[in-house]
Amino acid sequence: MEKPYLVVEEELEEAEEKEKITKNIISWIFKNIKFLILPGSRIEELSARQFEYEKTISKRSLIRRLKNPLTILGFIVIFLIITLAVYAPWLSPESYRDAMLVHAGSWNPPSPEFPLGKTAMGGDVLSRLIWGARTSITISLPSITLSVTGGVLFGVVAAYYGGWVDSLIMRICDIMLAFPSLILSLVLIFIYGGSIEIILLVWGFLGIPIYARLIRGNVLQARQLPYIEAARVAGAGNLRIMFRHILPNVIQPIIVFFTFDIGAYILGLAGLSFLGVNQSIMIEWGNDINVARENPFDAPWAGLWPGFMIFLTVLGFMLVGDGIRDALDPRLKNL
Repeated sequence: MEKPYLVVEEELEEAEEKEKITKNIISWIFKNIKFLILPGSRIEELSARQFEYEKTISKRSLIRRLKNPLTILGFIVIFLIITLAVYAPWLSPESYRDAMLVHAGSWNPPSPEFPLGKTAMGGDVLSRLIWGARTSITISLPSITLSVTGGVLFGVVAAYYGGWVDSLIMRICDIMLAFPSLILSLVLIFIYGGSIEIILLVWGFLGIPIYARLIRGNVLQARQLPYIEAARVAGAGNLRIMFRHILPNVIQPIIVFFTFDIGAYILGLAGLSFLGVNQSIMIEWGNDINVARENPFDAPWAGLWPGFMIFLTVLGFMLVGDGIRDALDPRLKNL
């Protein structure tokens, strides 16, 4: 019995497909005989695929190393604090102006209407905590951004040019670092005033030498590497070499210190307020603790909650900084 025409045609197509696959395999073997026999030989197509795959794995590995429980906890805390700062007008029971005014009920204990109690002037502790978050973030983030920007600029220029430029910038930094930052900030604030703009500029200005010295050491090492010489030979200018080739390769420790120092700046602001620098011109956690120490036993809630907020905020930034440091450290990538 003869097979149907369609069945015969399908069998022929299958045979041709198998023959084609066999020919492709034999052709690939002869074409890449060097790759199969000689150790260390590479195929351009496979090398390109491997390169793209390793880039994806590297990114995934960095994100995976950030998935540490403590780092995630830090991100959650920072998110909550920033949410309080951004949405304070909607989350606070009282407006900023009302929270600054004097009300009846000095040192009143927690109640259904005021769940965290009242301060010495009858202000709602909960409202002052929420508005205090905005003050801390508003001052600390711009201040540390000013410190990082100025420090990176002066540090890169000093290390790249060297000679008298390096000596001049570093001696100025040494003079600034020789004075205690808290005392120097107190002097400058008392001279120019305790407004939020002055505090922001003072803290940002005092942080520049720290970041300048930090980035300088990394740039001194990087400027001697072969890729910098190759950039010079290719005709790249000094600005391009400094900020396009050197800076991206030495910025890692700055990122880590940035997250760590946000908590330090918040603590410094709280310390200034605790010493009475702002003179109650703004709602700030340190100032609330300063006022609450007048009655620590009868009204512990007035100082306990601002202190807890400072602790929580600093802890959140410290945990994130620690996680970023571990994620960016190549020595820990296999742990």
